[in-house]
Amino acid sequence: MPDLRDLIDISAWNFRTGPLPERQASRADWERVGDALERGSVTLLGLWAGAGCVRLALFASGTRHVGLLSYRTDDSFPSLGRHCAAAQRPERAIRDLYGLVPEGAPDMRPWLDHGRWRMEQPLGTPRPAPPAEPYRFLTAEGDSLHQVPVGPVHAGIIEPGHFRFTAQGETVVRLEERLGYVHKGIEGLMRGVSLDRGAAIAGRTSGDSTVAYAWAFAQAVEAALAMAVPPRALHLRALMAELERLANHLGDIGAICNDAAFAMMLAQCGALRETVLRAADAAFGHRLMRDRIVPGGVAQDLSPEGAAEIRAVMADIGRRFPALVELYDNTASLLDRTVGTGRLAPDLAAAFGAGGFVGRASGRDFDTRRALPYAPYDALTFDVPVRNDGDVNARIWIRIEEVRQSLGLIAQIVDTLPGGEVRTDANLPGSARSGLGLVEGFRGDVLVWVALDPDGQISACHLRDPSWFQWPLLEAVIEGNIIADFPLCNKSFNCSYSGHDL
Repeated sequence: MPDLRDLIDISAWNFRTGPLPERQASRADWERVGDALERGSVTLLGLWAGAGCVRLALFASGTRHVGLLSYRTDDSFPSLGRHCAAAQRPERAIRDLYGLVPEGAPDMRPWLDHGRWRMEQPLGTPRPAPPAEPYRFLTAEGDSLHQVPVGPVHAGIIEPGHFRFTAQGETVVRLEERLGYVHKGIEGLMRGVSLDRGAAIAGRTSGDSTVAYAWAFAQAVEAALAMAVPPRALHLRALMAELERLANHLGDIGAICNDAAFAMMLAQCGALRETVLRAADAAFGHRLMRDRIVPGGVAQDLSPEGAAEIRAVMADIGRRFPALVELYDNTASLLDRTVGTGRLAPDLAAAFGAGGFVGRASGRDFDTRRALPYAPYDALTFDVPVRNDGDVNARIWIRIEEVRQSLGLIAQIVDTLPGGEVRTDANLPGSARSGLGLVEGFRGDVLVWVALDPDGQISACHLRDPSWFQWPLLEAVIEGNIIADFPLCNKSFNCSYSGHDL
C-alpha cells in the first residue's frame, strides 16, 4: 500500500502559516484511506459533510502531520465505517443531516434524527419526513437475559441520553446508547452569520467547554484569513483554557467519588472548583469565560488585580489539593469501587482515537498541545500524564495529574504574560476561504472547520466534540460490570451530550 503522503498534504502543520490544504479525493483515494484507518497508520480526527461533498480530517500517527480530504458527491460515498468503527456514528449523522448515503455501512439506522424534525436531510435538500418508525435497538441472545432502559430523562440535573442495558442478573452483557436528544442544529445556525455571531454559537456548543470551542473556532478563522494574533492574547487564551480544565477536572474528581458513595470528595472538590470559577469571574468578567475568546484575540484583557486573584487562588488549591489526593488514595472502600472497574483496553482507545483523559488513561499518548503544538504551549513546559490500566481509577489519576500540570501552567502564563494589544481586527478575505482549528479541551481535542465567503460571512462550519469518539467506548467498558457500576463508569468518561448532539 503506497504511503498516504502522496495523497494528502500532511507536511508539518502550523496554525500560523494559513489554511490547511484540502485535497480532493477520488473513489480509489477514499478506499485507500479506509485501509490506512484499518491498519492504524492514520487516526480519524473528523468526518463531516458539506454542500456536495464529504470531508475527512486525519492525523498521521507518530508525527505532527494532519491532512484534510474532500470527496465530491451528491448522493453517496464509500463507507469508512466498514474499516474504522469510529467513523460509523459520524456517517449516520451525515445521512441524517445531508442525505448522503455511506455505501456498505455496517449500521444504516438514523442517529441524530429521531423523526421529530418534520423534514429529512435538513442541511441537504430538505423534504417532508415520513412517519417515524420505532428505533431498532440491537439484540442479544442467551439464557436469562433481560433489558433495563434508562433515560433519556435522568434523576440528576444532567443532559438527556438513553441507555439500553441487556443484563444477565446484575452483569451487563450489552449496553447500547441512543443520543441526539439535545440536537440544536448548530451547523445550520452557523450558515450566513458573522464571525462574531459564529464565535458566540461555537462557545455554546458544550457549555463546560466554552473556552475550548471558542478558541478552536477562532483558530480556524485565523487560519483561513492568515491572521497574526497578538502574543498577549494567545497567553490569555491559554490562561482561560487552563482555568477551564482545572475547574472541570476538580468537579469530575469529586463527582466520580460521589458515585461511589464518597460524598466528602464531592464537597471538597466542589469547593475548590468554585474558587476557580470565582477567580475566572474576577479576572475575565464571567465564571465560564464565555464570549471572551474571539477571532483575532480576546475580548477582555487581564488586569493586575485579576492576575493577583488568580495567583492567590492557585496557591490555595496547591495547598489544599494534595490532602484530597491522599484521602482518595488511602480510602480502601473507595478504591474497591474504582480499581479494575470499567477498563478500556489500549487497543480500543487507539482504534477510536480517544482523546483526553479517556485515551491517556488507556495508553494513548496524545495531547494536541504537544502533538500539534500551538502558541503559547509551544513555549511552555508541561508533562502529559499517561497510564495503561484504563479503569475508573486510572481516569481519576489522569485528572489528578492534569490538575497539577494546570496549576504549573497557570503560574507560567501569569508570570510570563507579555504586554501589548489583545486583539487584531479581521479583514475581508476577498475570496472564499476555509480553515481548520484544533484545541485541547478538558475532555480532549476539539476540532472546528469553517468556510468563509468573500464578504467574511460563514458559509459552512463543522464542530467536532471529543465525545464522538468516546461515547462508543463507554458501551465497551461497561460489559462484564454490574449495572450499579454504570454511573461510576459514565462519570469517569463524562462525555458531553450537547457537544456530541450538535
